[in-house]
Amino acid sequence: MTDLSSPSAHSPGTTDVQANRHSLTRYYQFHAKIYDATRWSFLFGRAALIHSAGARCRATRILEVGCGTGRNLHVLAQAYPEAEITGLDLSPDMLAIAEKNLGAYRDRIQLRQEAYGTQRAAHPRYDLILFSYALTMFNPGWDAAIDCAHRDLFLDGTIAVVDFHRTAVAPFERWMATNHVRMTGHLLPKLRTHFSPIACEVAPAYAGLWHYFLFLGKK
Repeated sequence: MTDLSSPSAHSPGTTDVQANRHSLTRYYQFHAKIYDATRWSFLFGRAALIHSAGARCRATRILEVGCGTGRNLHVLAQAYPEAEITGLDLSPDMLAIAEKNLGAYRDRIQLRQEAYGTQRAAHPRYDLILFSYALTMFNPGWDAAIDCAHRDLFLDGTIAVVDFHRTAVAPFERWMATNHVRMTGHLLPKLRTHFSPIACEVAPAYAGLWHYFLFLGKK
């Protein structure tokens, strides 16, 4: 387990970050084809988080980091009918599917193939930034992504996160790690220190095999 108090845990080497991004890109060359057919069975809380955000937070500029096949972008477009929405993803295979799925929302949704969590000289600002089962796959880089979200939000902007939290079942934790997912409860403490919570819920999945969480917070 990584020592989160060490400098290297919060300032990952460029080589490690690039290696993880390359590995994820290769991973989704296959998984993009089966993503929507399989992920409904264990990526819980995605639509619920967006509907919760829509009921609590006004937004005209929205970013989803790790937008994948674009499923959440449709829900965002429905919840925020006047918003301009950007979907960001590292995988060209996932974005190719998202592009085909834009449909009637094509004029309001922009897709970009780009890694998130790097410092840029100039960057847009958003009212709402969404991470849906993305941050637990940024290993290393999850903490830098949260820092960047804080930077990229307007004052009083909102971050919305739904993701895996933790598991007490060691074999399952190891299996998820082979699929690039870290399940050690490391995200919520960072989110709570960077943002003022609006709503936070931790829920069990499959009789407690793992827990996932939903978090809304203000900058």
